[in-house]
Amino acid sequence: MNETGRPQDFPLSNPRADRVRDVAKLAGRPARLRRRQFLAEGPQAVREALTLHHKRIDAGEPGVVREVFASEACLDRYPEFDGLAAGISARLATDDVLAAMADTVTPQGIIAVCDFVDVPLHEVLDARPRLLAVLCQVRDPGNAGTVLRAADAAGADAVVLTGSSVDIYNPKAVRSTAGSLFHLPVVLGANVEELVAQCRSRGIGVLAADGYGKLNLDRLQDESAARRLGSSSASSDYALEGPTAWLFGNEAQGLSDAELALADHRVAVPVYGAAESLNLGTAATVCLYASARSQQA
Repeated sequence: MNETGRPQDFPLSNPRADRVRDVAKLAGRPARLRRRQFLAEGPQAVREALTLHHKRIDAGEPGVVREVFASEACLDRYPEFDGLAAGISARLATDDVLAAMADTVTPQGIIAVCDFVDVPLHEVLDARPRLLAVLCQVRDPGNAGTVLRAADAAGADAVVLTGSSVDIYNPKAVRSTAGSLFHLPVVLGANVEELVAQCRSRGIGVLAADGYGKLNLDRLQDESAARRLGSSSASSDYALEGPTAWLFGNEAQGLSDAELALADHRVAVPVYGAAESLNLGTAATVCLYASARSQQA
């Protein structure tokens, strides 16, 4: 590697080499759990991983990126990686090697081996969060990644996944976050009953996103706006501007009866057209932005 961070060795070219196979194993859950490492694929994800890595190093904390493998073509197209990869083990690799390492059919030219980035629940709650997204029994990696990305965009303080939810380090889930996995705290394996109890003890309201909920999300937003304008007649079904944890359920069954019973309120996103319902990612985005708008205002 030269002073700019550009790797100077000959590129890895054998897709069956032991090191290539070792990296490729991280596409499987057993290897990820055993080594507490995962793969970030593509320029966007790797860029955010490297940015977080350097922020942590500058703060005197352990970094998150162990190795980077990239093609010459990728480094030529994204010259910022020369600097971002400085000080990190980096290797050039051919397209065939990257394809063997990656989970995608068409690799994007760069892969990073990263340490797990999840944090314990108490760390999130002790930081006095204003907005949490809680995924209960969400099984699809693409959906989990999409909700995490939406939570990041809405300015949520953290995303919490219950023990029965998908592995967020699944390569498809990581890709679906589009780098947001490296932006906000993520808690894995949470017990939803314990989480709700701890939220209540800290004054955090709990809302369940439910298509059959008695409360209408638009009404909650209208009430919040009326209070903001000082209306003395504004009702208060729920103060959407207050600290809130949103519960989002399984893609097919939604939240279970037990999970619904844990919430302070069941809230429906109104559907004005002919669609039967909204998918998980869309509903979560609408709910999180409703809270974020009320809180920001």
